[in-house]
Amino acid sequence: MDRRSFNRRMLLGSATVATTFSLGPEAVGTVKRAMTARDGGGVRYIKMFAEKLKGGGMGYGLARGRATVPGPLIEINEGDTLHIEFENTMDVEASLHVHGLDYDIFEDGTKTTRSSVKPGGKRTYTWRTHRPGRREDGTWREGSAGYWHYHDHVVGTDHGTLGIRKGLYGPVIVRREGDLLPDRIHTIVFNEMMINQMEHAGPDLLATVGERVEFVMITHGDLYHTFHLHGHRWAHNRTGLLTGPDDPSQIIDNRIVGPGDSFGFQVIAGEGSGPGAWMYHCHVQRHADHGMAGLFIVREPDGSVPRYEPHQH
Repeated sequence: MDRRSFNRRMLLGSATVATTFSLGPEAVGTVKRAMTARDGGGVRYIKMFAEKLKGGGMGYGLARGRATVPGPLIEINEGDTLHIEFENTMDVEASLHVHGLDYDIFEDGTKTTRSSVKPGGKRTYTWRTHRPGRREDGTWREGSAGYWHYHDHVVGTDHGTLGIRKGLYGPVIVRREGDLLPDRIHTIVFNEMMINQMEHAGPDLLATVGERVEFVMITHGDLYHTFHLHGHRWAHNRTGLLTGPDDPSQIIDNRIVGPGDSFGFQVIAGEGSGPGAWMYHCHVQRHADHGMAGLFIVREPDGSVPRYEPHQH
Protein backbone atom coordinates (compact mmCIF):
# COMPACT_ATOMS: atom_id res chain seq x y z
CA MET A 1 0.00 0.00 0.00
CA ASP A 2 1.29 3.46 -0.89
CA ARG A 3 1.47 5.20 2.49
CA ARG A 4 1.56 8.54 0.72
CA SER A 5 -2.12 8.07 -0.16
CA PHE A 6 -2.82 8.45 3.57
CA ASN A 7 -5.45 5.72 3.35
CA ARG A 8 -5.50 4.75 7.05
CA ARG A 9 -7.23 1.49 7.95
CA MET A 10 -7.78 2.75 11.50
CA LEU A 11 -10.77 4.74 10.26
CA LEU A 12 -12.87 1.66 10.97
CA GLY A 13 -14.44 2.50 14.29
CA SER A 14 -12.83 0.95 17.37
CA ALA A 15 -10.12 -0.99 15.56
CA THR A 16 -6.78 -1.26 17.33
CA VAL A 17 -4.28 1.32 16.14
CA ALA A 18 -0.58 1.89 16.60
CA THR A 19 0.29 4.57 19.13
CA THR A 20 3.28 6.68 19.99
CA PHE A 21 3.72 8.12 23.48
CA SER A 22 6.35 10.61 24.62
CA LEU A 23 8.05 8.84 27.50
CA GLY A 24 10.07 10.90 29.93
CA PRO A 25 11.95 10.28 33.17
CA GLU A 26 8.61 9.82 34.95
CA ALA A 27 6.71 8.14 32.12
CA VAL A 28 5.11 11.46 31.25
CA GLY A 29 2.10 11.07 28.98
CA THR A 30 0.86 7.76 30.36
CA VAL A 31 -0.71 8.73 33.69
CA LYS A 32 -2.82 11.48 35.23
CA ARG A 33 -0.81 14.03 37.15
CA ALA A 34 -1.20 17.05 39.44
CA MET A 35 -2.96 20.00 37.81
CA THR A 36 -0.22 22.65 38.03
CA ALA A 37 3.56 22.78 38.01
CA ARG A 38 5.37 23.24 41.32
CA ASP A 39 7.99 25.79 42.26
CA GLY A 40 11.48 24.88 41.03
CA GLY A 41 14.84 25.12 42.72
CA GLY A 42 15.57 21.43 43.03
CA VAL A 43 18.48 19.34 41.77
CA ARG A 44 17.78 16.33 39.57
CA TYR A 45 19.98 13.55 38.22
CA ILE A 46 19.32 11.32 35.22
CA LYS A 47 21.35 9.02 32.98
CA MET A 48 21.30 9.29 29.20
CA PHE A 49 22.74 6.87 26.65
CA ALA A 50 23.53 7.41 22.97
CA GLU A 51 23.03 4.19 21.00
CA LYS A 52 22.96 2.88 17.48
CA LEU A 53 19.59 1.53 16.35
CA LYS A 54 18.58 -1.10 13.85
CA GLY A 55 18.52 0.11 10.28
CA GLY A 56 21.40 2.53 10.77
CA GLY A 57 19.62 5.02 13.01
CA MET A 58 20.81 6.54 16.27
CA GLY A 59 18.90 7.50 19.40
CA TYR A 60 19.03 8.62 23.00
CA GLY A 61 17.63 6.57 25.89
CA LEU A 62 17.38 6.61 29.68
CA ALA A 63 18.72 3.04 29.93
CA ARG A 64 20.86 0.75 27.80
CA GLY A 65 18.89 -0.77 24.96
CA ARG A 66 16.00 1.71 25.39
CA ALA A 67 16.97 4.42 22.92
CA THR A 68 14.10 5.94 20.94
CA VAL A 69 13.53 8.53 18.25
CA PRO A 70 12.67 11.16 19.34
CA GLY A 71 14.68 10.76 22.52
CA PRO A 72 13.05 10.81 25.96
CA LEU A 73 11.21 13.87 27.17
CA ILE A 74 13.11 15.86 29.78
CA GLU A 75 10.70 17.87 31.93
CA ILE A 76 11.87 20.20 34.72
CA ASN A 77 10.71 23.33 36.53
CA GLU A 78 12.10 26.85 36.41
CA GLY A 79 14.88 27.12 38.97
CA ASP A 80 15.85 23.44 38.73
CA THR A 81 19.36 22.20 37.97
CA LEU A 82 19.71 18.98 36.00
CA HIS A 83 22.81 16.77 35.97
CA ILE A 84 22.89 14.29 33.09
CA GLU A 85 25.35 11.40 33.27
CA PHE A 86 25.86 10.79 29.57
CA GLU A 87 27.32 7.56 28.19
CA ASN A 88 28.22 7.14 24.55
CA THR A 89 27.83 3.45 23.61
CA MET A 90 28.46 4.09 19.92
CA ASP A 91 31.66 3.76 17.88
CA VAL A 92 31.67 7.46 16.97
CA GLU A 93 32.02 10.58 19.09
CA ALA A 94 28.70 12.03 20.30
CA SER A 95 27.35 14.77 22.56
CA LEU A 96 24.37 16.53 24.11
CA HIS A 97 23.61 20.14 23.17
CA VAL A 98 20.52 21.85 24.58
CA HIS A 99 18.52 24.90 23.47
CA GLY A 100 17.01 27.45 25.84
CA LEU A 101 18.67 26.44 29.12
CA ASP A 102 21.69 27.82 31.00
CA TYR A 103 25.05 26.04 31.01
CA ASP A 104 28.77 26.79 31.18
CA ILE A 105 30.84 26.94 28.01
CA PHE A 106 32.31 23.49 28.65
CA GLU A 107 28.79 21.99 28.77
CA ASP A 108 28.07 23.11 25.21
CA GLY A 109 28.35 19.66 23.61
CA THR A 110 30.61 20.80 20.77
CA LYS A 111 34.08 19.82 19.59
CA THR A 112 35.28 23.42 19.76
CA THR A 113 34.63 23.42 23.54
CA ARG A 114 35.91 19.86 23.96
CA SER A 115 32.61 18.86 25.53
CA SER A 116 31.76 15.84 23.38
CA VAL A 117 32.19 12.22 24.44
CA LYS A 118 34.50 9.66 22.81
CA PRO A 119 33.19 6.19 21.87
CA GLY A 120 32.57 4.22 25.05
CA GLY A 121 33.15 7.31 27.20
CA LYS A 122 31.12 9.11 29.85
CA ARG A 123 30.72 12.63 31.13
CA THR A 124 28.19 14.69 33.10
CA TYR A 125 26.41 17.63 31.53
CA THR A 126 24.87 20.21 33.86
CA TRP A 127 21.93 22.28 32.67
CA ARG A 128 20.43 25.05 34.79
CA THR A 129 17.21 27.05 34.60
CA HIS A 130 16.19 30.39 36.07
CA ARG A 131 13.01 32.18 37.05
CA PRO A 132 12.05 35.55 35.58
CA GLY A 133 13.35 38.61 37.42
CA ARG A 134 14.79 42.09 37.20
CA ARG A 135 18.42 42.70 36.31
CA GLU A 136 20.58 45.16 38.20
CA ASP A 137 20.14 47.69 35.39
CA GLY A 138 16.37 47.56 35.79
CA THR A 139 15.61 45.56 32.63
CA TRP A 140 13.52 42.43 32.82
CA ARG A 141 15.00 38.99 32.33
CA GLU A 142 12.62 36.32 31.06
CA GLY A 143 12.72 32.92 32.72
CA SER A 144 13.67 29.59 31.18
CA ALA A 145 10.12 28.27 30.86
CA GLY A 146 9.34 27.05 27.37
CA TYR A 147 9.41 24.20 24.89
CA TRP A 148 13.01 23.44 24.01
CA HIS A 149 15.04 20.53 22.66
CA TYR A 150 18.40 18.78 22.78
CA HIS A 151 20.46 17.12 20.05
CA ASP A 152 23.89 15.87 19.07
CA HIS A 153 26.40 18.44 17.83
CA VAL A 154 29.36 16.33 16.63
CA VAL A 155 28.33 13.21 14.69
CA GLY A 156 29.27 13.58 11.03
CA THR A 157 30.29 17.25 11.19
CA ASP A 158 31.07 19.85 13.83
CA HIS A 159 27.35 20.68 13.73
CA GLY A 160 26.09 17.13 14.27
CA THR A 161 24.42 17.00 10.86
CA LEU A 162 24.64 13.21 10.54
CA GLY A 163 23.60 12.61 14.15
CA ILE A 164 20.51 14.77 13.75
CA ARG A 165 19.70 13.17 10.41
CA LYS A 166 19.84 9.72 12.04
CA GLY A 167 17.70 10.57 15.10
CA LEU A 168 19.84 12.06 17.89
CA TYR A 169 17.37 14.61 19.25
CA GLY A 170 14.65 14.96 21.87
CA PRO A 171 12.28 17.38 23.66
CA VAL A 172 12.74 19.51 26.78
CA ILE A 173 9.92 21.25 28.66
CA VAL A 174 10.68 23.80 31.37
CA ARG A 175 7.59 24.56 33.45
CA ARG A 176 6.80 27.76 35.32
CA GLU A 177 5.15 27.50 38.72
CA GLY A 178 1.40 27.38 38.19
CA ASP A 179 1.54 26.13 34.59
CA LEU A 180 -1.21 23.66 33.81
CA LEU A 181 0.02 20.10 33.40
CA PRO A 182 -1.43 17.83 30.71
CA ASP A 183 -2.80 14.33 30.85
CA ARG A 184 -0.74 13.32 27.81
CA ILE A 185 2.27 14.68 25.96
CA HIS A 186 3.05 13.96 22.31
CA THR A 187 6.30 14.93 20.59
CA ILE A 188 6.33 15.62 16.85
CA VAL A 189 9.61 16.22 15.01
CA PHE A 190 9.77 17.32 11.39
CA ASN A 191 13.21 16.26 10.10
CA GLU A 192 13.62 16.81 6.36
CA MET A 193 10.61 14.97 4.83
CA MET A 194 10.06 12.69 7.82
CA ILE A 195 8.02 12.85 11.03
CA ASN A 196 9.76 11.16 13.98
CA GLN A 197 12.06 9.42 11.47
CA MET A 198 9.07 7.76 9.77
CA GLU A 199 8.97 8.11 5.98
CA HIS A 200 5.71 8.54 4.04
CA ALA A 201 3.59 8.75 7.23
CA GLY A 202 3.68 10.16 10.74
CA PRO A 203 2.84 8.35 14.00
CA ASP A 204 -0.74 8.09 15.20
CA LEU A 205 -1.20 9.96 18.50
CA LEU A 206 -3.91 8.88 20.95
CA ALA A 207 -6.14 10.79 23.33
CA THR A 208 -9.61 10.51 24.89
CA VAL A 209 -12.30 13.18 24.57
CA GLY A 210 -11.85 15.79 27.30
CA GLU A 211 -8.21 15.03 28.08
CA ARG A 212 -5.73 17.89 28.25
CA VAL A 213 -3.14 17.01 25.59
CA GLU A 214 0.17 18.76 25.09
CA PHE A 215 2.09 18.81 21.81
CA VAL A 216 5.82 19.52 21.59
CA MET A 217 6.78 20.37 18.01
CA ILE A 218 10.44 20.48 16.84
CA THR A 219 11.99 20.98 13.41
CA HIS A 220 15.39 19.77 12.16
CA GLY A 221 17.11 19.43 8.81
CA ASP A 222 17.33 21.89 5.90
CA LEU A 223 13.66 22.46 5.08
CA TYR A 224 11.01 24.88 6.28
CA HIS A 225 7.59 23.45 7.09
CA THR A 226 4.20 24.50 8.41
CA PHE A 227 2.58 22.53 11.23
CA HIS A 228 -1.21 22.24 11.04
CA LEU A 229 -3.62 20.35 13.35
CA HIS A 230 -7.19 19.66 12.24
CA GLY A 231 -10.16 20.32 14.54
CA HIS A 232 -8.14 22.05 17.28
CA ARG A 233 -6.42 25.40 17.81
CA TRP A 234 -4.13 27.16 20.29
CA ALA A 235 -2.84 30.58 21.34
CA HIS A 236 0.34 31.90 19.75
CA ASN A 237 2.28 32.46 22.99
CA ARG A 238 4.56 30.62 25.43
CA THR A 239 2.04 28.04 26.66
CA GLY A 240 -0.50 27.92 23.85
CA LEU A 241 -3.18 28.91 26.39
CA LEU A 242 -4.99 32.20 26.90
CA THR A 243 -4.36 33.78 30.30
CA GLY A 244 -7.84 35.32 30.39
CA PRO A 245 -10.50 37.19 28.37
CA ASP A 246 -8.16 40.16 27.78
CA ASP A 247 -5.20 38.10 26.49
CA PRO A 248 -4.49 39.49 22.98
CA SER A 249 -2.64 36.36 21.79
CA GLN A 250 -3.64 35.27 18.30
CA ILE A 251 -5.50 31.96 18.05
CA ILE A 252 -3.97 29.74 15.36
CA ASP A 253 -4.06 26.20 14.00
CA ASN A 254 -1.09 26.50 11.62
CA ARG A 255 2.47 27.69 12.29
CA ILE A 256 5.56 28.13 10.12
CA VAL A 257 8.60 26.26 11.51
CA GLY A 258 12.23 26.20 10.43
CA PRO A 259 15.30 24.14 11.32
CA GLY A 260 16.06 24.39 15.03
CA ASP A 261 12.63 25.76 15.94
CA SER A 262 10.57 24.35 18.79
CA PHE A 263 7.23 25.29 20.30
CA GLY A 264 4.38 23.68 22.20
CA PHE A 265 0.77 24.07 23.12
CA GLN A 266 -2.11 22.33 24.88
CA VAL A 267 -5.59 21.45 23.66
CA ILE A 268 -8.62 19.76 25.17
CA ALA A 269 -9.06 16.72 22.95
CA GLY A 270 -12.21 16.98 20.90
CA GLU A 271 -13.32 20.28 22.42
CA GLY A 272 -15.83 21.80 20.03
CA SER A 273 -15.15 19.11 17.46
CA GLY A 274 -15.75 15.77 19.15
CA PRO A 275 -14.01 12.42 18.72
CA GLY A 276 -12.44 11.28 15.50
CA ALA A 277 -9.22 10.74 13.60
CA TRP A 278 -8.00 14.30 13.20
CA MET A 279 -5.16 14.83 10.77
CA TYR A 280 -1.97 16.73 11.56
CA HIS A 281 0.51 17.47 8.79
CA CYS A 282 2.94 19.81 7.14
CA HIS A 283 0.87 22.27 5.12
CA VAL A 284 3.53 22.67 2.43
CA GLN A 285 1.50 20.80 -0.16
CA ARG A 286 4.42 18.90 -1.69
CA HIS A 287 5.52 17.77 1.76
CA ALA A 288 2.03 16.61 2.72
CA ASP A 289 1.69 14.73 -0.55
CA HIS A 290 5.03 13.05 0.17
CA GLY A 291 3.54 11.66 3.39
CA MET A 292 4.28 14.26 6.08
CA ALA A 293 0.98 13.57 7.85
CA GLY A 294 -0.33 11.60 10.79
CA LEU A 295 -3.48 11.22 12.88
CA PHE A 296 -4.46 12.65 16.25
CA ILE A 297 -6.93 9.95 17.26
CA VAL A 298 -9.46 11.26 19.79
CA ARG A 299 -11.40 8.32 21.21
CA GLU A 300 -14.69 8.08 23.04
CA PRO A 301 -14.36 7.14 26.76
CA ASP A 302 -15.06 3.51 25.79
CA GLY A 303 -12.06 3.58 23.43
CA SER A 304 -14.03 3.68 20.20
CA VAL A 305 -13.50 6.03 17.28
CA PRO A 306 -16.45 7.07 15.08
CA ARG A 307 -16.85 4.93 11.99
CA TYR A 308 -16.73 6.92 8.79
CA GLU A 309 -19.05 5.96 5.96
CA PRO A 310 -18.86 7.48 2.48
CA HIS A 311 -21.69 9.87 1.61
CA GLN A 312 -24.26 8.49 -0.79
CA HIS A 313 -25.13 10.68 -3.77
